Amino acid sequence: MDTPAVETSKDPALKLNFLSHGTLESKNLDAARKFYTEFLGLEVVRTSPISLLIRLGGANTIAVVEQKNRDEEMPMLNHNGLDVETQEEVNKAYETVMEQRDKWGLHKISKPLLQHGTYSFFFWDQDNNCWEILTNPKGGYSWLFDKGDLEGKGHMDKSFERPGT
Repeated sequence: MDTPAVETSKDPALKLNFLSHGTLESKNLDAARKFYTEFLGLEVVRTSPISLLIRLGGANTIAVVEQKNRDEEMPMLNHNGLDVETQEEVNKAYETVMEQRDKWGLHKISKPLLQHGTYSFFFWDQDNNCWEILTNPKGGYSWLFDKGDLEGKGHMDKSFERPGT
């Protein structure tokens, strides 16, 4: 069986090594750090007076930069995914989010449902950053690279075959 094609350039213009990080914003780094460690269970280090670095389960990191006057809400399509293995774990996470929403300033909490090929729900934190808790196999969405380019709905299809299904 042929291996699906994954689009990469044989001689890219830039010679890069690693997709290392993304960036979030926070109005209050002390409150954000407490949320990231005590609620989300992330690893956190302070990298400067105005920044944190967070990670969970891998080498990819997210820089969190203080923006005191930030009121804009992160668009849902720019969300950050936090993976669990089962639908039961998604449901338990949803219950916890609902129970602790006032303590952490969580809002716009959607109900868990099967969407874009996974079972998940979304919520926004006190800094208006959007989070998704979802079922995914180990390695997150990296399994899609094994499939190569998709036609049609792809992983947005509710009946799309995922690893372990």
